[in-house]
Amino acid sequence: MSHINRGQLRRTAFAAVLLAGTALGGYAVGHGAFAENPGANAAPVNPPGATELQHPLPDFSNLVAQVKPAVVSITTKMNVSAASDEGPVPFPFSQMFPGRARQVEARGSGFIINPDGTIVTNNHVVQNAKSVQVVLDDGTELPAKVMGRDPRTDIAVLKVDAGHKLPYIQLGDSNHLRPGEWVVAIGNPFGLGGTVTAGIVSAEGRDIGAGPYDQFIQIDAPINRGNSGGPLFTQDGKAVGMNTAILSPTGGSIGIGFAIPSNTIKSVVAQIEQTGHVTRGYIGVEAQQVSSQMAKALNVPDRGALLAGVKPDSPAAKAGLQPGDVIESVNGQNVQNPRDLAVQVAAVKPGDTAKLDVVRNGEHRTIEVTVSSLPNEQVAEGGAPQQDEEGQARVGLALAPLTPGVRDQFDVPPNVKGAVVAQVQPGSPAEQAGIQPGDVIIGIGTKSVSSPDDVVNAVRRATRSHDHALALRVIRNGEPAFVAINLDHGREG
Repeated sequence: MSHINRGQLRRTAFAAVLLAGTALGGYAVGHGAFAENPGANAAPVNPPGATELQHPLPDFSNLVAQVKPAVVSITTKMNVSAASDEGPVPFPFSQMFPGRARQVEARGSGFIINPDGTIVTNNHVVQNAKSVQVVLDDGTELPAKVMGRDPRTDIAVLKVDAGHKLPYIQLGDSNHLRPGEWVVAIGNPFGLGGTVTAGIVSAEGRDIGAGPYDQFIQIDAPINRGNSGGPLFTQDGKAVGMNTAILSPTGGSIGIGFAIPSNTIKSVVAQIEQTGHVTRGYIGVEAQQVSSQMAKALNVPDRGALLAGVKPDSPAAKAGLQPGDVIESVNGQNVQNPRDLAVQVAAVKPGDTAKLDVVRNGEHRTIEVTVSSLPNEQVAEGGAPQQDEEGQARVGLALAPLTPGVRDQFDVPPNVKGAVVAQVQPGSPAEQAGIQPGDVIIGIGTKSVSSPDDVVNAVRRATRSHDHALALRVIRNGEPAFVAINLDHGREG
């Protein structure tokens, strides 16, 4: 089972609580010695007509018997330095065992989605596999061929030839799921094939930082290592998700699991079956969340997707999109954040036109972009520091020109123009905004800068006009981003 980046959890404390005295299985505990007058005016514990619960818990036994024959266990063989149930651990596990490259087995789960032997599972279950073996519910072992993989959604499609039709599971409509709804997970946790767990849908559309298209179903049904790729059912017997990840400090279930929605699975499987790969819409922008400070600095709404960068010669660049634009909708669908933008653009067929509602410098406009295909590999597209007394005092930056030595030191491409941050004053507005030495400032607001003087002059204009916020466009580790600086901090005292 994949794990959420533990770096995001360092400040979070987890505690396990044991509840003493909890009654399980309906046991009633009593002691006759404590009755003051045994038999006198005694009332029955269960009065007549109340022997059944008004809202009995669901019984999943018939559902499980129906769908279990279509759930499979998956074993992969791979040459890695270390492995776990269902594949390599996202943490660089190999660093713990250097020099131990050998062929090992890893286990996961999957389920059959048509009678001809098409199986879906997680990409991380079969990635780097030298061979894949599938074990059916009746114990039959079959070699499997990987038909295609989509790392961005963690979905893989396998094919087996059993020589006859196989029981299969229908994919349901995940858009109809509601928090609180009962769901059942079946899989191969820790190699224990055919394990069934139940719980409820906790939330929908979760972004767990696994990829740009995160829309996970959060569930509290216990899932563990080896459950990856197994189905998640509703009570109508249809699969509405594929179990994929857990949030856990221990490696075991703490009741927070995540599943890929079935509608995502349908789309990916259809494309892999047709072409062997997945094609997504692409316009070539880098986007970020609009903070309240950024909204003030750029005079834009505090919602939508703020464009931090537009790739040269991309569909977005050809359509006239610019850094600082805020996209509020795609083809009439609201965009609340960068993930919404990524998902909605990806859903547009390459070659089609997407109509974007954009806010630029406080003005609304509509821009049409001809969408292209998402590339397989995306590449984001020293002298003494110059100090300005006014800018330094109010912002807390020391800047240096992009000399060849500075470019080499901070790995700045030769075509980038701007000014590198050489120093950040402790406690300054720049430090509070997260500016770091090595950041390359390439723009102030929506205007580009090409030198430290340009940055200093822009800061001077902002401070003299009593602006409350300043938006710096920077490149950090090759990625463009906007950073908002609260100038009021520089005026205090």
